[in-house]
Amino acid sequence: MSPREDIERMEDEWLSPHAVRSRDSRGREREEPPDPLRTCFMRDRDRIIHCKSFRRLKHKTQVFLAPEGDHYRTRLTHTLEVSQISRTIARALRLNEDLTEAIALGHDLGHTPFGHMGEEALQGLTPSPFSHNEQSLRVVEKLEYGGKGLNLTWEVRDGILGHTGKSRLPATLEGRVVRTADRIAYVNHDIDDAIRAGILEETDLPESTLKVLGRHHSLRINTLVNDMVAQSTGRDDILLSEQVSAALDELRAFLFDRVYIGSVAKAEEGKAVTMLRNLFNFYLENPQEMPEEFRGGDEDLRVRVCDYVAGMTDRFADQRYREHFVPSGWQGKR
Repeated sequence: MSPREDIERMEDEWLSPHAVRSRDSRGREREEPPDPLRTCFMRDRDRIIHCKSFRRLKHKTQVFLAPEGDHYRTRLTHTLEVSQISRTIARALRLNEDLTEAIALGHDLGHTPFGHMGEEALQGLTPSPFSHNEQSLRVVEKLEYGGKGLNLTWEVRDGILGHTGKSRLPATLEGRVVRTADRIAYVNHDIDDAIRAGILEETDLPESTLKVLGRHHSLRINTLVNDMVAQSTGRDDILLSEQVSAALDELRAFLFDRVYIGSVAKAEEGKAVTMLRNLFNFYLENPQEMPEEFRGGDEDLRVRVCDYVAGMTDRFADQRYREHFVPSGWQGKR
């Protein structure tokens, strides 16, 4: 028996009846021989970690644009926090931890530079509305590995697509864990970053939420994770209690009011939107300025330009903007 087969046997013995067994995966678009050491979901996790899009997340904004300090979250550290929370929940519920981790690590691969403002900047410029979860799926299905994609399993791709927004819920409980863990992570770490930036104080948070979730960062996450495990154990769904879910929603609404919209953290975002829209229009008119992999193909040019711009890091977008729009004699001057 190979190590992979031994892991699959242990899954049969350990996992919940509601979990996805690796050997029961719906498979890949292109069939591949099984790996002797790793299950299919372990391979997916490894492919995501080693892809270029994953590495670029370290230079993509979470909330704060070019923050002064090394302790603010980036899209990469957000991804790692989602992975950690998701794995803790999956293990407690006896779900497939490898599938959960792969979805969590891949969920934001298609996110734009400059956070959600980058996503907003691309609205109306492409044939269909831009959404980062659909772009993340496009990254793993087509854009990575020289246009071949990563050839991930159906379950991982389903979880990536359904991790946020109005998209349908993921078909697996592992995907639904990531969907809720994503919200748990960003609500709490965005509060932490806003306090670090001096935009908020702990005492500004709604008292009703503090009474339910706790008065400190780690306590709030612990409350949410434990509630999620308690409410979901033995069920074919991932749930939060009504009281805890309402408190999480209230905190999220508070962040939109005090941090995400109109705060000093967002003061520069109009410039970021203008930058990305100008870059998009520039490459639409000058496709020869894009790398070769984005110039060819039978897809709409706007889609290919979107792929290029959406994949940029914050600093690379800034660099390209300077090259294309700022006179060379002014380079480096602020």
